[in-house]
Amino acid sequence: MVAPLAMKLREQGVKVKIAYLGHRDGSTVMVRRDLPVRSLRDLQGRTVAIPTKYSNQNLVLRKLMQDEGVDPARIRFVEMPPPEMPVALATRAIDAYFVGEPHAARAELDGSGRVLYHAKDIWPRFISCVLVVTEALVEQRPAVVKDLVRGIAESGEWAERNRVEAARLVSPYFRQDEALVRYVLLSPPDRVSYRMLTPADDEMQRIADMALAAGILDAPLDVRALVDRRFIPAEIAPAPIVLPPAPASDTGPAAGSR
Repeated sequence: MVAPLAMKLREQGVKVKIAYLGHRDGSTVMVRRDLPVRSLRDLQGRTVAIPTKYSNQNLVLRKLMQDEGVDPARIRFVEMPPPEMPVALATRAIDAYFVGEPHAARAELDGSGRVLYHAKDIWPRFISCVLVVTEALVEQRPAVVKDLVRGIAESGEWAERNRVEAARLVSPYFRQDEALVRYVLLSPPDRVSYRMLTPADDEMQRIADMALAAGILDAPLDVRALVDRRFIPAEIAPAPIVLPPAPASDTGPAAGSR
């Protein structure tokens, strides 16, 4: 789940731990292609969609507004399910949006939108999704947690080295066209990263502090009690990937999530 939401759960007394990251970067600010917008300042007076107030996309835009001296009241932010954002942009219901892939690249490929910022250009090594496990699972079935983290680490390393093949194999799980997933993984290749997935205290604390300033958290949060790194492998090898048949349902996760 998105990192600020995991922190909110912890604040509310839910016994959860962050055991690993899902990926880095992999989010993009898209703007309508017909608008003469070159920076966030040019979006003043316009409507911008974010996934939820608990998302790191919300925090990144707040950072960008501070960097560019933009009053948050000058931009109308709306919360919107990510799959709906490309359509809303194409129909001019919104002027821009910030979301995880592949929902950004979809507007880029259909010609309705263009990239204004990649998350990595605003916040290097941007974190959106984290692996959250309950303390009960950690205590009762630590081998399961260890295997889950190892699987994410090894599959991420494999995907980094085999991006074209990764797009072919995982597109059925994302319920997305293979060409779209391949575009996300290759254009540019660092659009989303599946390496360096160990969460550091300083970067997690930065997110918590920003969430407090944004009113997401009600009190300061010490992330050292939230992050558990015991299950992260010391060495990561790109193990062979063997996938079972893809599920048959019509909905699935985004390419920016794992």
